[in-house]
Amino acid sequence: MTTPNNIILNQLQISQKIRRIAYQIYETNSSEKEVILAGIMGNGFVFAKKLEEVLLEISPLKIIVCKVIMDKKKPLKPITTSIDVGDYKNKSLILVDDVLSSGTTLIYGIKHFLNVPLKKFKTAVLVNRNHKKYPVKADFKGISLSTSVKEHIQVEFSKNNSIAYLA
Repeated sequence: MTTPNNIILNQLQISQKIRRIAYQIYETNSSEKEVILAGIMGNGFVFAKKLEEVLLEISPLKIIVCKVIMDKKKPLKPITTSIDVGDYKNKSLILVDDVLSSGTTLIYGIKHFLNVPLKKFKTAVLVNRNHKKYPVKADFKGISLSTSVKEHIQVEFSKNNSIAYLA
């Protein structure tokens, strides 16, 4: 259960973070014709769709959103995407997830895309926790937090009341 004390980001703040990250993505890719937003299944994909909405509003970029399908509990299992490799080969790609905690999900997602030649490769997260198990960083982040290992950050996306909180 969330209480006002454990809310990290409210609806307005999440909207502002999404808009700011979208502008950063556009600035980084202003010379590109299209950008691939590869959202990690679940909230990463939802976050990628929200970034797509803003990018389509603020830029002339063609945005392709794909879902990165992986077993987060067993990241060594094969990872697939909802579009063919040829659709993102030699293009600018941003790997998107909601929270960067230990870095496990993001690092295995990155590993998948290292097998494909990309023009640019960046990462985006809404919440970046400052303690990681793997040396992975978010290029675009909404907020960075120092949390204890026992604390868990939960993001819930909905049409009218998205929220991020400590669980």
